[in-house]
Amino acid sequence: MTVIIRQVRPGDEVEITAMIRELATFEEAADQCTVTETQIRTALFGAGPGQAPAVSGHFVEVDGRPAAFALWFLNFSTWDGVCGIYLEDLFVRPDFRRRGLARQLLSTLARECVEHGYTRLQWAVLNWNVNAIALYDEVGGKPQSEWTTYRVSGPELTTLAEG
Repeated sequence: MTVIIRQVRPGDEVEITAMIRELATFEEAADQCTVTETQIRTALFGAGPGQAPAVSGHFVEVDGRPAAFALWFLNFSTWDGVCGIYLEDLFVRPDFRRRGLARQLLSTLARECVEHGYTRLQWAVLNWNVNAIALYDEVGGKPQSEWTTYRVSGPELTTLAEG
């Protein structure tokens, strides 16, 4: 089995968008996933000169087949005074699970942090995803139970913006 983990490059948005839709189905939220290839391409590579990408990513191929991806962006710790990585999504296609790909992706992101002097790698996980939680526990991830994640979206976002 030949595994290649590399930074995303133009053209990967096709498979990444497909895997995002697969992830949405896995998370029982396919009806909420409206992302397009164009949006992913713009997010990863910018819309044109002078526009910075919004996210970074890594892509995994196993024996030349698209197997997994991780999309992430930099966040900032006011307490540490440096950036960290926030892992937005990590997905391994079902046919490639239990081969250590998720762990390898996490290791790759940890190296990004260390090489750039970032002080943390952070992510969220659905409470019912016991397989992912087990992996995160194994790699030394610590649940941040003292924090509650909030989100404003949809009509509430519009109302807040108008207020």
